[in-house]
Amino acid sequence: MRLVFMGTPEFAVRALAELVAAGHEIVCVYSQPPAPKGRGQVLSPSPVHAFAQSLGLEVRTPGSMKDPDAIAGFRALDIDAAVVVAYGQILKKEVLEHPPLGCFNLHASLLPRWRGAAPIQRAIMAGDAFTGVEVMRMSEGLDEGPVLLSGRVEIAGDDTAQTLHDKLAALGASLLPVALAAIGRGGAQARPQTGEATYAKKITPDEARIDWTRPARDLDFHIRGLSPFPGAWTTMDAGKGPQRLKVLMSRLSDETSGEVPGALLLGAGLKIATGDGVIELTRVQREGKSAQDAVEFLKGSGLRPGDVLL
Repeated sequence: MRLVFMGTPEFAVRALAELVAAGHEIVCVYSQPPAPKGRGQVLSPSPVHAFAQSLGLEVRTPGSMKDPDAIAGFRALDIDAAVVVAYGQILKKEVLEHPPLGCFNLHASLLPRWRGAAPIQRAIMAGDAFTGVEVMRMSEGLDEGPVLLSGRVEIAGDDTAQTLHDKLAALGASLLPVALAAIGRGGAQARPQTGEATYAKKITPDEARIDWTRPARDLDFHIRGLSPFPGAWTTMDAGKGPQRLKVLMSRLSDETSGEVPGALLLGAGLKIATGDGVIELTRVQREGKSAQDAVEFLKGSGLRPGDVLL
């Protein structure tokens, strides 16, 4: 097929690679505009943009796909279909109706659960036992279109947003060529979404803050679901004033405690009392520093048993 590919983050790179490997002609790639990155805030292309350029593909980065010129440019392309993978922009009816075979989205959840921007993080944060990826025919509603193909993944007890991201990216990339082959043969069977919809809204910095009064199990989901980005965080004060501490990995402890929530417990490791149970933090990152295993962090942290994280 002659395709437009629309995607932005690393999650979408493998999907683009698989479509190229399957022999599809990528007429044009759309991605979000270059954004400032790093300490120098240098404008840098998105992962999809950079990968597409390495393949010699045309890349367009409109600030808004609602702009009449951007819509006209898309509609001028001679294509069979469009594939959208974490593009990050809403597509209007004029765009969705242009490709003769339609526009198809790869979404990282089992719809209608976790429609929206952060489905991978939300699945772990909610304690879901499994999630998946689906190829759907796009409609004007947010992730509301009928589903053509699905793949399911169990969420392991040590999965983070990053490890689950990688599993889903690989699975989704393998599904896309299969779905497109069925579409091309005219044999794709789409099923409407059924069940109650939930929405994976964008995660805010305030929401990422750890509330130590919550149960340890919920906090483990919270920490792993936000690792490595944006990162669950708390504050510590070891005599140098409050400092932000990002928590990147945790596990549940069998210990019990009568200490106040957030208190550092006596003994080996970085074990913290919660509203119900004890959680052990295994990898952390102090503000302005590199990530460390908790044991190494404790050696120079200045924290002592009884100190409270807030």
